[in-house]
This record gives sequence, C-alpha cells and structure tokens, in this order.
Amino acid sequence: MREPILNTNAGDSIIVRLKLSGEIGLLAQITGALAENSCHVGAIDIVRPLQNGASIRDFSIFTGGPEHAEEVVESLKKISGIELLNVSDRTFLTHLGGKIEIKNRVPVKTRDDLSMAYTPGVARICTAIHKNPADAYKLTMKRNMVAIISDGTAVLGLGDIGPKAALPVMEGKAMLFKEFADVNAFPLCLDTKDTDEIVKIVKAVAPGFGGINLEDISAPRCFEIERRLMEELDIPVFHDDQHGTAVVVTAALINALKVVGKKTEEVKVVVLGVGAAGTACSKMIRELGVKNIVACDRKGAIYKGREGLNEAKQWFAENTNPNQEKGSLSDVIVGADAFLGVSGPKLLKVEDLKKMAKDPIAFVMSNPVPEIMPEEALPHVAILATGRSDYPNQVNNVLCFPGIFRGALQSFARTINEEMKMAAAKAIASCIPDEHLQPDYIIPSVFDPQVVTRVVDAVTQAALDSKVCHNSGRTQYR
Repeated sequence: MREPILNTNAGDSIIVRLKLSGEIGLLAQITGALAENSCHVGAIDIVRPLQNGASIRDFSIFTGGPEHAEEVVESLKKISGIELLNVSDRTFLTHLGGKIEIKNRVPVKTRDDLSMAYTPGVARICTAIHKNPADAYKLTMKRNMVAIISDGTAVLGLGDIGPKAALPVMEGKAMLFKEFADVNAFPLCLDTKDTDEIVKIVKAVAPGFGGINLEDISAPRCFEIERRLMEELDIPVFHDDQHGTAVVVTAALINALKVVGKKTEEVKVVVLGVGAAGTACSKMIRELGVKNIVACDRKGAIYKGREGLNEAKQWFAENTNPNQEKGSLSDVIVGADAFLGVSGPKLLKVEDLKKMAKDPIAFVMSNPVPEIMPEEALPHVAILATGRSDYPNQVNNVLCFPGIFRGALQSFARTINEEMKMAAAKAIASCIPDEHLQPDYIIPSVFDPQVVTRVVDAVTQAALDSKVCHNSGRTQYR
C-alpha cells in the first residue's frame, strides 16, 4: 500500500471517466484501488447507464499532486472490466478560457439604449469630464476599478516565470476583488522588467483606474516602483505582496500573542526572508510595538556593520536587531518567542524550534511548501500558521486587500497609508472575540462575511482621520 498522502486537495484533483462492465463488485474494486493509493474520492457520478448493468461514471479524485495522479490512473488501468475513457485535471478545467469576463451594467437592447450609452449621447459625458476631470469618478468605471499590475518576476513560489504565465494568478486576484468586496479589477501583465518603463506604463493607464494593485514584482525593484508611483499618482497604490501579507501577519500576531499571554513589546521575533514581504512585515510589527526583531537572509543575521547590504537590507541593519546578534538562523532563534518565515521551503528545522522560548509561535508562510511542514512543527510549537488553505490559521491576503481597496475607493483616498494598513490589521484581528481565540483559530476565515465589512469601515475611517481623501470626490460623488 502506498505511503499515506497527508494533504490531498482540490487544487490537485482529477476527474476520471470510466466505462464499467456490469460485473458485480467492480465498483468496490475501483474504490479499493483508490484507497490503496491514498486517494480521497470526492464524488462518483453516473454519466450514462448502459445495457446489461454497465455504465459510464465520473470519479472525482483528490490526489497529492500530478505524479500521484499518474500513479492513480495507472493503477485503475490494471483493473479488468473497466475502460479508461478520459482523465481531466479539475484545476485546468477551471482555467479553460480564463476565469473572468466583462459584463455590461446597463442594457444595450434598443436604439435609445445605444444613443445614450454610445453616440451621440456619450459625447455630452465626455464634455462634462473634460470640463471637470473629477467627474470621471461619478460618470465612469474609474471609481470602482483597480488595475492589477505584474511583470511576472516573483509569482507565488515559482519565481520569474514571465507575464503570460503570471496571468492566471492575476485573473484569480481579480476574481477575489469582485467576490469579496464587489471591486472591479483588471489584470495588466507587462512584458518588461525595466523599472522606468513599468512606472511610465502604469502612469499612462492610471486615468482609467481608481487604484493600482502591484503584484508579484521582484524585490528590490518593487520598492522603487511602488515608491515612485505613490509619489507621482493621486490614486491609491498598494503592493499586496508587501503590505497585504504584512497586514494579515500583524493581525495574526496580535491574536497569537493573546493566546500565549505575551506582550508585544517584550517578545523576540526572528524573521527569515528580507524580500518584499519580509521587509513590510518587519516594518509593520515594529509599528505594532515589537522592539526585538532579528532578520536573517541566506548569510544569516543582519546587523549594523555587516558588509554587502543593499538599501533594503540596510534598513534592517539600522532599525532591527537591537542586541546586534550574529550568526545563522539556528544561532539567533535561541530564545525567540516567534518565528516569521517568508523565505523558501524547508529552511527551518525541528532543532531550531526546540531552541525557542516557551510557547513558541511559528508563522511558516513559504508557499506551497513552507519553511517546515506543519506535521513536523506542531508537536514543538504553541501556535502554527501557514500560507496554505489545507491547514488551520491560513495567512491569506484575501482577508486584507479587497476590504482595503474598497475602503480606499469609497473614501476617495489619494493613497493607502500606514494608518489605514494598521486599521485593517486590527479590524481583521477583532473578527475573533478574545473568548473564542484558540491555538488553531487566530485568524478568521476568508469566507467570514464580517471581515470585509470591518476592514472597509476601519480603513475608511482611518483615511478620513489621516486626511488623505479627495474632498471634492467625497462630497460630490457618494
């Protein structure tokens, strides 16, 4: 019998269409073979009954990945009395033809509809916006439209795979904007890695959008791109890989510290990974009140005076590691209360966890393979969070970015500032009452309807309080 597959999931599921003879017990043989291969059978559907008890059936099978799926199919081929008709990958089926489309908000069914939506009536709308550009927020899609910008250089855990291969992720992002916050979003994958050119392109398309979501752009270029666009545009610009991750991590840390009974200003947090996410997370938990942060890259701890630091890493040298700890991750993790991994797979060892302080917290967020597999870590930590949906405490940016953009758009904010981000983090954390917090429940579900509502309200209020709103937009177009 095959070794158990610890995590089968819909993302690796297949549909196998089989023609079964009328032989008694054949269905039991099939399900037995699937069990032998450590599969989970989601459904068995009769496609069409045939003569003499035969039938054509679809088997939805959750596997541990493509290789496992191939093994499953090969095992089914060996069973006499069945004919393999087709194998479909459910995830590929989901993406056929793309996952999003554009729909009209008003009908175009009659001559009158056409005259108002297009010529000649539309000319009056163009003239109105020409006279008062702010009218674009009232009379076009701009008020509720976000551009999702990527160059495909840092996609998930896949790295630099290019703009075409990045498009499925950006389509998925657009789906989440719409599903969770009713924000329209459109993916724009750019075939250039040149920082100046990306800034120029985004500025050129900005008039049609109310906000810019930067996505999967590699560090350190992402820092400059975001900084320049924030300076040169008067609409919100938000790099979700940095700030979305930071917001949800901060929310999770707020609740995790409550569970273990530790104070923010007294804990030591070791951060592994100083790219876009690691930098933003460190800055935000520092703003939350964490005073002792020690960040590590491939060469070990970052400290003041270490040679060869780029501008981003220099920030860590000047603003973290107050005790100037040196050495490898295994050296500096001694006595740490929390570990924050935003790096790569299997870089954290059980021996490292054993060196941490009592009731350690571990956020292992490399995706799809975390810094340490949860099955290894759980016996040695008080709280574990990952970036995956098949374990408790998923640190998922969808908790954050739909509500943040909805709040920014409806308040007509010119930017998304630190006050708005911290308000979002605290709003997410507040979705779980203190009396309901548990080690495996420190972050609300992405499907909890109160999350977006609370984030929108908190972000809107923070935007108003910090005076970053277009006054004309707020008063005229609500």
